[in-house]
This record gives sequence, structure tokens and C-alpha cells, in this order.
Amino acid sequence: MTHRRLIALALVALLLPLAAPASAAPIAHREVLPNGIVLLVAERPGVPIVAVRAFMPAGASFEPRDRAGLANLTGALLTRGTAKHSGPEIDEAIEFVGGSLEAGAGRDGLTASLSVLKRNLGLGLDLLSEVMLAPTFPEAELKRKVSQIQAAIKRSEEDPNTVAARALSRLVFANHPYGTPVEGTIESVGKLTRDDVLAFYRGHVRPDTVILAVVGDVTVAEARREVLARLGGWAKPSTPPPAAPPAAAGAPPQTETIAKDLTQATIMLGRPAVRQVDPDYFPLAVASYVLGGGSASRLYARVRDEGGLAYAVYAYVSPGRYGASFTVSAQTRVGEVAKVIDILRAEQGRMARDPVSEDELRLAKDYLIGSFPLRLDTTAKVADFVVAIEQQGLGLDYGDRYKASIARVTAADVQRVAARFFGPDTFSRVVVGATK
Repeated sequence: MTHRRLIALALVALLLPLAAPASAAPIAHREVLPNGIVLLVAERPGVPIVAVRAFMPAGASFEPRDRAGLANLTGALLTRGTAKHSGPEIDEAIEFVGGSLEAGAGRDGLTASLSVLKRNLGLGLDLLSEVMLAPTFPEAELKRKVSQIQAAIKRSEEDPNTVAARALSRLVFANHPYGTPVEGTIESVGKLTRDDVLAFYRGHVRPDTVILAVVGDVTVAEARREVLARLGGWAKPSTPPPAAPPAAAGAPPQTETIAKDLTQATIMLGRPAVRQVDPDYFPLAVASYVLGGGSASRLYARVRDEGGLAYAVYAYVSPGRYGASFTVSAQTRVGEVAKVIDILRAEQGRMARDPVSEDELRLAKDYLIGSFPLRLDTTAKVADFVVAIEQQGLGLDYGDRYKASIARVTAADVQRVAARFFGPDTFSRVVVGATK
């Protein structure tokens, strides 16, 4: 079979629907290996692609305050050279069998991601274990990645949505790592050194904090054997692992205007919210959808359909391991900014004063429950999901509990959480592009 044929087969397999486990059963098997690695295995017989995710709590939340972008740079370099192979050699080896091996960091952690045909799982795990255990962070690769990251940051500064989101995070998560861009700034990234990367890797990548998910046509026994053969000898340190700070109560709401010579303005309103471990998360998800979740939402009807004032308007909850936020956003003509903000605030207040209709409630719940399976229709999505719920401490039956919890939400619940979270005066505000 040709290399091109293998790649085609892999892409097709990623799109195949997965056989779901029994509705009441955990989505994956869970066990803790002797050195502390949490192994999660979701058996999907007959699905030819095996997806593996190795999550390490080494994200931007763990960076020193004066080293913004360090986790992101570490993740970018993880696959760019090991004690056995150079970065190009790793790329060639995994691409030859039609697989992929990537790494990167986010707010909460660093993830190495492997996708490979079942028959090449051994090779894939060999390479994955190399980048986890023996990265060399070559100086030449570091300089190249720093330049790439700086160029990407510079390009992103031309995108009003990105500029607004960064500014809003800084206001909502004042004095917390969530308020700093994961990629850092052009200046901060330019100061990072190989010694910084090595120190961060050595201080945060350790077996007793790793979550390793294996999803596909592989049994628990096979996954355990293959992982232990490569990572079982990885000794955990005697010192406790580093901890990231939880986000404190929100700072007083602030308003920031970032002037740009644009005909369209981006408006973002935001405030702290709650994570999925809080019972109010589920009615908040429903309330968010009613307010700005789609073309049937109140904001869409008022701002876009009736007023013709916005190109896009939406509301959403963003939970993280150490904090969460609720955001309302719209794009409109510069001259309509004040009018649109008034409508956003009015609709937020109305959600708290008046119960939602039965039709609104049913539509929101049907969408949230009905769209949930789309999160789990490939091995890659299942792997990402099981890692996320383990890392967030939600339990492997979270998928079933999520749907049941959404189904139980009442109109009174929606009104109650709207009163708690939608008060217009509790939101910080960022406007990008307003020159008037």
C-alpha cells in the first residue's frame, strides 16, 4: 500500500462514527500505573485509527510571571528533536506510516497528540515516549520557533477579535495567568532561552501528573502493556508537583476602548463564571444559548434580524481548570456601537427579570443535548474529551450526567442563573475599532 493510500485511509477513518459505549457506563477504563500515570482506555473495536493523548499540567498557568509564552514555546519544541532523532526524522518516521505526532500548550496544560493506524501503534508510541522523555530542545529550532511565534503574534494583532479577546481576558482575570496570552508577547517570547525551556520542562513534566488516553481498536490489556513498556520506567520525583493558582473573585468591571481605523467595531463583554463542577453551570449553559447561542437566540433576533445592526452576535461560557468566564460579543458598524451595547445590556437584564418561554427552553435543551454526540464521533475527539474530563475532575460518566443535567433545567433555573450572572453592570467591556 502506498504512502498516499495510507494517508487517505487514515483521513477516512477519522470521519467514521464510533460505536458508543453503553449509556450508563463510563466512557473509558481508568487506572493509575505504578509511577502515577493515569491511563484512560476507550476501546472502539473495528475503528482503525488509534488516537493517543498525553496531557501534562504544564500550561501557561504554571509559567513564571516574567516568562509569558514559555509553556507555548516548550510545547512547540517538544517534537523538534530528541536524544535519538532530529525533528525532521521524527516527522518523516510518523508521516511514512500515515500518522501524525504533534505537541502544543494551552492555558492549563501541555499535550502530545498521536494518531496512527493500529498496526503502527508501536512505532507511534516509541516516538511519543521519546518526545515526552528525551526532548533536546535544539538551539537552532528554538530560534526558528521564536521567530515563527513572534510573526504569528504580530499577524494576530491585526485581527480585532483576537485583540478584543486578549484585552477582555486581562480585565476578567486580572492578576491571574488566564489574563495573559498563552503565546506571550513579541517582547516576552524574544527573551526566552533554552535554559528557560529546559527548566520549565524538568520542573513540570513528570509521570505522576500525566494523563494518557488511548482510544481505538485496542484493548485495555494491550494499551497497558504498550504504555508500560515505554513509560513504566519513568520514575516520579520525590517532591510534590507544582500547583497553579485558582482564579480569584473578579476584579471590579472595567471598560477599555482600543481605537483602530476600521469601519466595523468588535464589542466584547465578559465576567467570571463557574466551572462544570458547579450545579449552576448547566442552567448557565442553557441561559447562554437562549441569550446568544445561535440564529434563534434573543440577541440574534434583536440585534441582527430586527435591527440589522450586527454582522455577528453570540454568548458563550468558557470553563477552564482554574476559572471560567462568560462572554457576550458582537460585531457592528462603528457608528452603531452605543446602540448595540444598549441592546446587549437590555437583553441581559430581561433574562433575569422574565422567565424564558417553553419554546426557548426546549430549543436550547434540544440543541445542547442533541449536539453532544458530535463531540465524540472520532477517536481523536474521544481522546480529547476523556483527557479533559479527567483533568477537570468531572468523572468518566460526565457525558451522561451532562445530558441528564441539561434535561433537568427549568425556566426558573434559567431565570435564577441569569440574575446571578447576567447583570449588565457586572461585565467588563472592550470595544475594538471605535474611533468615534
